[in-house]
Amino acid sequence: MGYEPLVKKNPLRVLNLAGNEKKMGLIMARAGLGKTALLVQIALDAILRGKRVVHISIGENLEKTKLWYDDIMEVILQECSVANPHELIDMVQRHRMIMSFKESAFNRARLEERLNDLILQDIFKPDCVVIDGFDFTTMDHKDLEDIKTLMENLRLQTWFSATSHRDDDRVSPSGVPAPCHELDDLFETVVLLKTEQDTVQLEIIRHNSDACSGDSCQLILDPATMMVKKDD
Repeated sequence: MGYEPLVKKNPLRVLNLAGNEKKMGLIMARAGLGKTALLVQIALDAILRGKRVVHISIGENLEKTKLWYDDIMEVILQECSVANPHELIDMVQRHRMIMSFKESAFNRARLEERLNDLILQDIFKPDCVVIDGFDFTTMDHKDLEDIKTLMENLRLQTWFSATSHRDDDRVSPSGVPAPCHELDDLFETVVLLKTEQDTVQLEIIRHNSDACSGDSCQLILDPATMMVKKDD
C-alpha cells in the first residue's frame, strides 16, 4: 500500500510492538518535548498493522488532539513517498477513536465505563489505547495496578505519557525518573525523550520488563514528526 517508508522510520519498530500485545508502556519526558507526538506515532504504528486505537486525551479537547494527528500526518506525507495519501488519511480516521476527559473526571471506573460502551455496543473495538496527560503525581501503586488489570482483561495494549521535572531527581533502580519511579514495575516498556541539539533522543530504559542499556537502545528523532532522523 506504499507505507513502507513510514514503517521503516517509525521509532517504535525497534520495540517490536507487534509481539508485545496486551502490555503496558510508558513514555516520559519534560513538558513540551514530544510525548503527545510519540503517542500519535504509536497509534499510527498500530493502525498500519491493522489495529484500532483509542486515543484518550486528559485535560485537552477533541479538536486539539485531532490537530496533532493532522499536523504530523501532513509533515509525514511531505517527507515520505506514500502512493495513496488520501487512502492513508482515511484509514487513520476509521481506525482511530479520540476520547477526552477532564482531569478531575478520569479514573478507572470512568475509563471502564467508556470503553465498555464502545465495545459492548459494537461501536468501536480497540486493540490499543494511548493515554495522554495522566497525572502520575496523584497515582499510587494500587490504583495503577487496577488500571493495568482492567486493560489486560480487555486485552488491550496500553501506553501512557508522563511528565518528568528538572527539579525532581528521584529515580528508580532501573533508571525511571519521578513521578513514576515507584510505579515502573507495572510497565513492560519505558522510554525517555531527551533533547539532543536540534533533535530528540529516544532512550529505551526497559523493554519486555528487561533493563536496556547501550547505543542500541537509543534513537535520534525528528522533533516535528517523532520519526527516525538518523539511523546509523
